Amino acid sequence: MKTYKSILLSFLFLSAIQFSFSQDVPFQEEVNKRAKEIDDAGWEKGSAVFTGSSSVRMWKNLQEQFPNVAIINSAFGGSRADQLLIHIDKTVLRFEPSKVFIYEGDNDINAGQEVSTIMANFDDLVTQIHQMYPNTIVNLIAAKPSPSRWDKKASYEALNDLIRQYATTHDNVNIVNVWDIMLDDSGNPRSDIFIEDNLHMNEKGYALWKEIFTPFLK
Repeated sequence: MKTYKSILLSFLFLSAIQFSFSQDVPFQEEVNKRAKEIDDAGWEKGSAVFTGSSSVRMWKNLQEQFPNVAIINSAFGGSRADQLLIHIDKTVLRFEPSKVFIYEGDNDINAGQEVSTIMANFDDLVTQIHQMYPNTIVNLIAAKPSPSRWDKKASYEALNDLIRQYATTHDNVNIVNVWDIMLDDSGNPRSDIFIEDNLHMNEKGYALWKEIFTPFLK
């Protein structure tokens, strides 16, 4: 028979393993929190799922801008495509979505990842979605231009070119080009559409996104 001490030690050991696992998996706590918020609010199968990093996470009036479309926003700030892959079941697949919008690549490039690596992760994301739901439309959102990361312009443009090529050669995949509309007449990021950090957008920026996303949500 196990003693109280042995039971307590076993419990502490298992708790330590669980804690270590949650600490080792990037964004596990935030993903769990977002999942609970979504479940508590209620959702329906076949919704349009928006996921990825903070540019989507901070789109606070997304549902209000598209009131006739059931939308789930499962994005978690600061993420990269390889990290979204870890959490794809909880953020995408369980919802049986009709459409998926993914914004990744921005933080990936800023973290020094090669464009080819990012595209391989995009391909894994699309493949996993289509293995379960072949008719689901996957919309890969182009990397946006931002003043704070303008020194990496060439890498962002290279990534967007590859996303465009990928979309044209894969069924049920689109690119949502947010890049062009966010530039001024001189070809630089518009200064009036960002908050103080010059990375994330203000309401005027998301109004521009609404224009671009509208055809994809009809």
